[in-house]
Amino acid sequence: MKIVIVGASGTVGSAVSNLLATQHEIVRVGRSQGDATVDMTDGASIAALFAGIGQFDALVVASGNVAFAPLTELTDEQWQLGLESKLMGQVKLTRAAIPYLNEGGSITLISGILSEEPINWGSSATTINGAIEHFAKAAACELPKGLRINVVSPTVLTESMDKYAAFFPGFEPVPAARVALAYQKSVLGVQTGQVFRVNA
Repeated sequence: MKIVIVGASGTVGSAVSNLLATQHEIVRVGRSQGDATVDMTDGASIAALFAGIGQFDALVVASGNVAFAPLTELTDEQWQLGLESKLMGQVKLTRAAIPYLNEGGSITLISGILSEEPINWGSSATTINGAIEHFAKAAACELPKGLRINVVSPTVLTESMDKYAAFFPGFEPVPAARVALAYQKSVLGVQTGQVFRVNA
């Protein structure tokens, strides 16, 4: 299979790339590095990405930013960061990929545990992660060509605890390699419209 991975240089993206590269052709995509680059908030950049890659079998997204701040202090700009990057960025990638995906291909997006378990300063992330999951459930009903779409929802990563531990008190982290297995299930499996939750 030819698999396009957006966010391939990140912690999750690297783990997914390493796992799937053992048996498949991987196109690693990043904002500033990789086999190709893309600004996932920019429709023209996304269109150019897929036009350059051509036909492929699976889109994997392991990218998207959100802001963390107290609800009473979150600015419109901070809300827009997550809406334009993690939510609409993934929606735009999904829509633009459809013509280039081969029959029976798949799309795998990323949300996160905050869609189910809110934390302090996480109202934006909770809102956006939930929206991504609902988008995938709805899109699964309408995708053409036998295409499938799923979402991977990981808890906080072991590799990120030095940075995010204060945000996730009492949460048991998981290694990125475990999250990569959920992506593998989505890409190579048969399910669609599902949220694969990776918790301890």
